[in-house]
Amino acid sequence: MALLRSLSAQRTAISLVYGRNSSKSGSAAVVARRSLQTATRSSPAAVAVVASKDSDESVVVSPLSRLTPSNGGHGTRRFLHSGNKPLQASTVAQPAYAEPALKVDHKTKSTKCSPPSSSSSSPAGSPQRDPLDVSFNDPIAAFKSKTTWELVRAYLVYMICSSEKLVEHNMTLLKLARNVLGTRLFVLLMKSSFYGHFVAGENRHTIVPALERLRSFGVKPILDYSVEEDISQEEAEKREVESSVSSAGDNKEEGAMPQYHVDKSFADRRYKVSSARTYFYLNEATCERNMEIFIKCLEAVSGATFGTGITAIKLTALGRPQLLLQLSEVIMRTRGYMEEMVGGQGNVLTHHKTIKDLEKYYASLGDNKNVKDFLKNVTSDKEGILHLFPWSGIVDEDSQLSDTFRVPDPQTGQMRRLISQISPKEEEMFRNMIRRLNTIVRAAAELDVRIMVDAEQTYFQPAISRITLEMMRKFNKDKAIVFNTYQCYLRETFREVCTDLEQAKRQNFYFGAKLVRGAYMEQERARAQALGYPDPVNPTFDATTEMYHKTLSECLRRIKLMKDGGEDARKIGIMVASHNEDTVRFAIQQMKEIGISPEDKVICFGQLLGMCDYITFPLGQAGYSAYKYIPYGPVEEVLPYLSRRAQENKGVLKKIQKEKRLLLSEIRRRIFSGQMFYKPKGNYVPI
Repeated sequence: MALLRSLSAQRTAISLVYGRNSSKSGSAAVVARRSLQTATRSSPAAVAVVASKDSDESVVVSPLSRLTPSNGGHGTRRFLHSGNKPLQASTVAQPAYAEPALKVDHKTKSTKCSPPSSSSSSPAGSPQRDPLDVSFNDPIAAFKSKTTWELVRAYLVYMICSSEKLVEHNMTLLKLARNVLGTRLFVLLMKSSFYGHFVAGENRHTIVPALERLRSFGVKPILDYSVEEDISQEEAEKREVESSVSSAGDNKEEGAMPQYHVDKSFADRRYKVSSARTYFYLNEATCERNMEIFIKCLEAVSGATFGTGITAIKLTALGRPQLLLQLSEVIMRTRGYMEEMVGGQGNVLTHHKTIKDLEKYYASLGDNKNVKDFLKNVTSDKEGILHLFPWSGIVDEDSQLSDTFRVPDPQTGQMRRLISQISPKEEEMFRNMIRRLNTIVRAAAELDVRIMVDAEQTYFQPAISRITLEMMRKFNKDKAIVFNTYQCYLRETFREVCTDLEQAKRQNFYFGAKLVRGAYMEQERARAQALGYPDPVNPTFDATTEMYHKTLSECLRRIKLMKDGGEDARKIGIMVASHNEDTVRFAIQQMKEIGISPEDKVICFGQLLGMCDYITFPLGQAGYSAYKYIPYGPVEEVLPYLSRRAQENKGVLKKIQKEKRLLLSEIRRRIFSGQMFYKPKGNYVPI
């Protein structure tokens, strides 16, 4: 009723005149899309929206010439004149069906609507491109992919997410509803509310219509099978402790680092985490099943998105967490070993030391066989040492960890083990984990789908990043197939990204990165304080924003250098995965300032399904590479995921308020312009 009263109260405020969608079908364009995709992506026809700088008047002019390589893929730019005043033309493609033409409000820098011109048309099959309102205040651009019922549902979902008490007890309420209503009615209720809003469908077949609709509005998918176990805290702690300790025991040897050893107080990794899913190790068979699920995600992406999609995976789903803990500790102890010898700090390759330099450090040991054997396996190039250990052998499934991670003691020459005790069975488990990852990435390469390896807690992340970089080296030879994820709330993110960019350059592989703010901040801070190691998290929100922008700027700077130097700029690919408008605007502005266009295909943007549509869809419809993170799975098995989405939305009330305002505005517009039964039909082709 509140919604209806609000609609009635503001009916007289609707002053813009909107054209209705014509009955012209877009099905021909959909049918032709597969065969025309490449051609239309490279040379779409365009029309210009022309706006006077001194007035609000707008006109739609005739189609311009096709985009040409000489102008960087931005399309032809012309200046038309009215008297002595130039009217600047920006290029967009004409819709396949009549939509309100856009005019620019130069005071607010936002776009408004004006009646469409009946005289303008575009060649059949040409992709649609709209101008971008960087204030992200255009409800038509945000929601033209939605039916009116979907807008009402979204508004109601956000109303519920605004209630702190309902969100706080959401899992209890969901389980109560399931018990009271029974399975059938409960599933129907969820599909009409939270599930329908945040989840694409139950399986890889039922999600296809949702993926095709996204694509027709310029948005690509990142698929994630979001089934999560609903286990108790006690069960989670029991599993984590058992799977994080070697069968030889958790013996903290000299030089051991406390953060890389399990602590029961934080064994439930879901603690204070609302925006990331958690896998708890059960057995090797479960890991095999997870691998098969990831491969099915790849097949679903490939079949429904024509090779433009991405699948997200987590390494904790593929193996025993103990192995990631031990490997992470090895990496950090190796850095400490290098710092002891040569000074400085950071990753081994940042020291730019050569094998001859190491020989000098070991000179006092004389003709030592251990040292000679060790130096034979050091990975180096003409610029210096990259790694002290042969990581290529480790990711090729054939190395023994216990034998690999040993270094000479600079005083005695005896080989010192950097990894804690690991049994033959655990060695086999590690090789199984690497085999599963190799199988997934190989399948992705064959299907031409990209893999995004999600970031996890800092005590796992050194191992995850190291393995992911080696997968890049192995598979990213012709294009970026594997992407790593970097959490910008961490103090070391900028340095880690720079180090990995340098490795990619020196070993000549394509570097892919997803930049996120991060999902584990509260947990990380609490654990660091409890276990007595330095807090790895930036002190403030602003510091995290600065880290994000600094890291993104460095990536863009390197892309520009490659582009200006005649190199393949796509050797660096970045996803700006953020729900923060300021960060998205910053990325767009940086792209413009340094001359990187969407057609360069080096920067893309990503948000979660059901969140911040007012950012994702305008980006995709303006020709930027835009993604939605698409969860799917059976209703009752994705309840933990839905619970987390409700919690996350509670924490971003400002974004919810804006989304609700835009939703209400578009619902009103459709009611009062006679478009209640609007059927979304897009003619956009993702970049």
